[in-house]
Amino acid sequence: MSGPQCCANPPTLNPNSGAGHVEKLGGLYTYVTGSPDSKLAALLISDIFGYEAPNLRKLADKVAAAGFYVAVPDFFHGDPHVDGGRPLQEWIKDHGVDKGFEEAKPVIQALKCRGITATGAVGFCWGAKVAVTLAKREFIQAAVLLHPSFVTVDDIKGVEVPISVLGAEIDQVSPPALVKEFEEALTAKSEVDSFVKIFPKVAHGWSVRYNVEDESAVKAAEEAHQNLLEWLAKHVK
Repeated sequence: MSGPQCCANPPTLNPNSGAGHVEKLGGLYTYVTGSPDSKLAALLISDIFGYEAPNLRKLADKVAAAGFYVAVPDFFHGDPHVDGGRPLQEWIKDHGVDKGFEEAKPVIQALKCRGITATGAVGFCWGAKVAVTLAKREFIQAAVLLHPSFVTVDDIKGVEVPISVLGAEIDQVSPPALVKEFEEALTAKSEVDSFVKIFPKVAHGWSVRYNVEDESAVKAAEEAHQNLLEWLAKHVK
């Protein structure tokens, strides 16, 4: 499901943010950062606000500094959800997660053509549904879902690669009770390594839509970033 929290705290988009650059990858304009000589990639799949969000690009640069070649595609083709723009339920009709999944596959293939031997997918809100769908088959080697939207217990049951789910205590989209169901489903799949964590006192979107001047918000986001980096380091190698 999606809801008002998916639209809360919208970022001020900046096409020039980040230390990387934008190029075409697998047919999509993509923010890329990190060493092109790396054999390991991280595919960051944005929330509804898209790939020009400065906090998202800052995180991409942080993942790149850990040794990954990072790709953040524009799955919305220059049409991210804009605060005050089209209602979310209308916008989503043009930007379904199924379409995102299909468009992610050529991006992953393009990474392989560049010599990448292992890829981890990190999905935020809308992007988490794309990431979990990729994780149902071995398109990727690991997945991280942060404050997921649209993800169901059946999705989680279908996962075939190591997966980490980072949820928020204050989340109407994927409330703690649902995240606990994800955890139970993963515990029953002993063949798939998993990690599930609910962050206290934070709301949906906290890992990328935080106020950089709010010390506690930054700290909570950085804890999530550290968790996702540890998961990628463990399983994308």
